[in-house]
Amino acid sequence: MTNHYIDFRNADVILTMGSNVAENHPVSFKWIQAAKNKGGTFIHVDPRFTRTSAKADIFVRLRSGTDIAFLGGMIKYIIDNNLFDDFYLKNYTNASFIVNPKYGFDDGLFSGYDPNKRSYDASTWALVKDENGIPKRDITLQDERCVFQLLKKHYSRYTPEKVTSITGTPQEDLEKVYKAYSETGKPDKAGTVLYAMGWTQHTVGVQNIRAMSIIQSLLGNMGIAGGGVNALRGESNVQGSTDQA
Repeated sequence: MTNHYIDFRNADVILTMGSNVAENHPVSFKWIQAAKNKGGTFIHVDPRFTRTSAKADIFVRLRSGTDIAFLGGMIKYIIDNNLFDDFYLKNYTNASFIVNPKYGFDDGLFSGYDPNKRSYDASTWALVKDENGIPKRDITLQDERCVFQLLKKHYSRYTPEKVTSITGTPQEDLEKVYKAYSETGKPDKAGTVLYAMGWTQHTVGVQNIRAMSIIQSLLGNMGIAGGGVNALRGESNVQGSTDQA
């Protein structure tokens, strides 16, 4: 968990996916309500209409297990519309780093896949370094081998039509969520995401959260009040363990 419950009140937009927070984490919802009382927007994306949905300013449905496609569409939306935090991206992420020319993604597989072992050799998943071992960078983000350009290419496939066909979410609902949450990419805005076992207990649970981490990095929503990627836990001692690293 990046930030604590009380910090939710500092968010301008709160996106909840994979969670019925109002019913299952009622103490935390006190601080979501505090954000709403200050004019914040609360978004719930879920297959079911729950008590959380009833409290949401924006509620949209998606097919169970299609969160990665939903978030992939948001990544494309942010990049295509230049809604990312340019300063944060260049100075606080690896977006400008140059990637090994042998690294690639083709037909659903990353470079280094061995079909016999059904595993990856990740040796090509590396950065280009100078003679001192320092990663090379293109601070303009224009080099076709920099992380940002590879990210842009990878997510170009997540068109609204494709995302709708996978998630079942109408395009107008996709845009409603994407537009509202992408507003937090401005320096004076903050957006946080809350998730629970509806994200983690999939075979692709880690990738669900990784996709949201990409969004938060694009928008500069890390390391700020009202930001972060926040897991809603069922036991206080479990949460305390992660907060204490």
